[in-house]
Formats: sequence, structure tokens, C-alpha cells
Amino acid sequence: MNAPVRIEASSAPRLPRGVKLRFDEQRKRWTLLAPERVFVPDEIAVEILQRCDGVATVDAIADALAAKYGSAREEVARDVTEMLQDLADKGVVTV
Repeated sequence: MNAPVRIEASSAPRLPRGVKLRFDEQRKRWTLLAPERVFVPDEIAVEILQRCDGVATVDAIADALAAKYGSAREEVARDVTEMLQDLADKGVVTV
């Protein structure tokens, strides 16, 4: 059994093998496809997931989103970390 993934500020999240972020042309929405599961992320979640390349850290993702949306950096960092941890707990994000 794999050890649980812990998402931290210095983590460089990525989608694991078998998980894909795709735009569904028919439904005009993004989907996160995982084995036997489909997630429909909202606009902000898509922004975060598109940055999960295994290189950008959670801190870097939070910095980019806080600048883009003019939001408080601490709040963005907390929200990004919580979302990624939730997805890591479901096995669709790893580091």
C-alpha cells in the first residue's frame, strides 16, 4: 500500500499516471478523468490543475493565482492546498 500523499507549500503536485484533465467538447466543460471516476472541476480548480505539472510548487501556483485574481495570497494558498490535498486523498493528484 502506498503512503498517503501530503500536500505542502513546497510540494510540486502533478496528475498521476492514468489521470487526465480534458476538455469535453460535447458538453463544453473540463473533466478530470481517473480510473472508474470522472470529476467536473470548476473554473478555479481547472486553473489549479492546469498548473500541476510536477515542477510548479503549491507556493508558485498560489502566487500566480493571487496575482491573476488580485486576491489575498494567504487565502489563495490555503484554498489551493486544501483542494489539492482533497484530490490527493482521492488518488487523483500526487507529488
